[in-house]
Amino acid sequence: MAEMQMARDAYGSLLVELGKQDSRIVVLDADLSSSTKTGKFGKAYPERFFNCGIAEQNMIGVAAGLAASGKIPFVSTFSIFASGRAWEQIRNTVAVCECNVKIVVTHGGISVGPDGVSHQSLEDISLMRSIPKMTVIVPCDAPEAVAAVKAAVEYVGPVFIRLGRPKVPNIWTGDTFVIGKAQKVIEGTDVTIVACGIMVDEAVKAVEELKKKNISAELLNMSTIKPLDKESLLASVQKTGCVVTCEEHSVIGGLGSAVAESLISEFPVPQKFVGIKDCFGQSGDPSVLMDAYEISSPNIVQAAQDVIALKR
Repeated sequence: MAEMQMARDAYGSLLVELGKQDSRIVVLDADLSSSTKTGKFGKAYPERFFNCGIAEQNMIGVAAGLAASGKIPFVSTFSIFASGRAWEQIRNTVAVCECNVKIVVTHGGISVGPDGVSHQSLEDISLMRSIPKMTVIVPCDAPEAVAAVKAAVEYVGPVFIRLGRPKVPNIWTGDTFVIGKAQKVIEGTDVTIVACGIMVDEAVKAVEELKKKNISAELLNMSTIKPLDKESLLASVQKTGCVVTCEEHSVIGGLGSAVAESLISEFPVPQKFVGIKDCFGQSGDPSVLMDAYEISSPNIVQAAQDVIALKR
């Protein structure tokens, strides 16, 4: 059984390691450092840690100023507060100026669970990928989150990395994270499944169930939503002839939309979207919510069967 880890916990530990290696790294949080795990960096390097309080817009502005001064600021809070409350500042202060700010958010998606609708960000990927110059990454687990953050340090420009709240199985097995490159998790011939974040684990389960039905599914971990790996996507759907997209996010504007936009002009194929329909979340146990909002592995299995039927 795969080891279970919280990506945000691994992120907090990595910040301490990175801070030791590079004195340019500074960390900002909006009074949520115990949840985002940036408090680990604060204890190790208090002179480079800034708790900006519940003032997310101001925090983004401070980060932009630090970036302009040659620092590499990591900004963290819950995804709903960064992508929503501070969207204008991210657009106008960070992205327009191409500031080297790394926005690493936690508690993305409906798996936030009992915190409910006010804290379940189901629109954040859409909001961030619509901003020019913004790189958007949704790692599938803790190891990939660590690798993605390391890649973000080397990349010059604004980056948005979305992490979840719960522990998830470790799936990613790469050596180095390459921004804009998908990982082929499982080879297949009948249907392409493209997933990101915790939905990669759900897709792995779905592939196993599909195998029992004599359906060979290819699984791509599309952790970089922007820029999308069009080359890997196209190569896969040209082989399988259909695609299912899986995201813990609204079906409007997220991974599914990015895939559809990419394929429509290159190689149109039948597509099914597994994601949150046009609605808000609610409080509840994460696993119950995943089932209730029809984004768990049985829903992926059904979508795969449906899209294969459309292909025929």
